[in-house]
Amino acid sequence: MENEKNQNSETPKGVGVEMQVMHPIQPLIEDEHGVVRFKANEIVKYLLDCGRTGAKTDMNEIARLNFSRSDREQFAQLIGYSHSGACELSYMSEEVLETAEKIYIAKKKNEDQKDVMIEHLQSKLRGLRENLADDLADLFGIHPDDLKGA
Repeated sequence: MENEKNQNSETPKGVGVEMQVMHPIQPLIEDEHGVVRFKANEIVKYLLDCGRTGAKTDMNEIARLNFSRSDREQFAQLIGYSHSGACELSYMSEEVLETAEKIYIAKKKNEDQKDVMIEHLQSKLRGLRENLADDLADLFGIHPDDLKGA
């Protein structure tokens, strides 16, 4: 089978560009019992529960259930959704789609993907700063412009 996985690699056979990309690290959270654990993807938890109980489910059922946009976006990536197909999904962010494509193109050109990831993380940081500026200014009783460059 052309698209089967190599035994010593995570790259499927037949793929023109070797994509040895690490999966993102899940953030840590503290649960109601004070245990620090990785944040779960609720869709994955749901599927595990279905498997444990023998319940039947499919992608249409998952689409009808109330999962967060973030869980849906991550799940599409985890199951290997095509990039072109993911572009049609309402819950896929432009940021994720564009960054994934830039990383793929960099790898295909034998360029360093770290620069793409740094650019992506800097963009996220800029967005966080912009979104938090007014709240932080209110909290500390200062003007939002006083936070620029921080």
